[in-house]
Amino acid sequence: MKIKVFADTICGWCFIGHTRLLKAMKKFKNVKFEIEHIPFQLNPGMSKDGINRDEYLISKFGKKENAQSMYNHMTGEAKKEGLEFNLDKIKKTPNTVSSHILINLGKKYNTQTKILENLYQSYFIRSLDIGNENILANIGKENGINENQIRSAFNLRENIDQVNSYSQIARQKGINGVPFFEIGKNFISGAQSVTNLEKAIQSNF
Repeated sequence: MKIKVFADTICGWCFIGHTRLLKAMKKFKNVKFEIEHIPFQLNPGMSKDGINRDEYLISKFGKKENAQSMYNHMTGEAKKEGLEFNLDKIKKTPNTVSSHILINLGKKYNTQTKILENLYQSYFIRSLDIGNENILANIGKENGINENQIRSAFNLRENIDQVNSYSQIARQKGINGVPFFEIGKNFISGAQSVTNLEKAIQSNF
């Protein structure tokens, strides 16, 4: 079964939705799933070097404190899935284009899902800057990709344009928030429960 997931690597709800999807898939032991991870940028105009986290929260919410209730809710939902988010330790909101390029590169090695998981863990649990190409290169190497190939991929204009085009296509389809799942014939927005994702999978049989 083909599943498309539109997500951004700095989207906490995407990490939660990703975790719940993997749990839902485990119920269908005889089904062969093919997951395609499709780039989406929450901040398509973000500078290449990213922005200080506090500055980002002020620009988005008016002041840092205004984000706290939403982050508390997100952290609580993450805990239900066994994920210990460390949002307060994040120092930078990065540009995510290079992280998406790395995920796309993982297609050739069948490590796309594992790379995405490593990116989520690096950002939300270890509070690392996943816009930093050294950190990204290490993630790629841990998943069997040659470092020179990784660094070359980051600088190819066609790879950058491809990531940007995917985000534009998603918005043209009316996808303005992520995660967004295409599960067979079903379209699901948001970090749905494991049960709802199981139902979406089951309805395709």
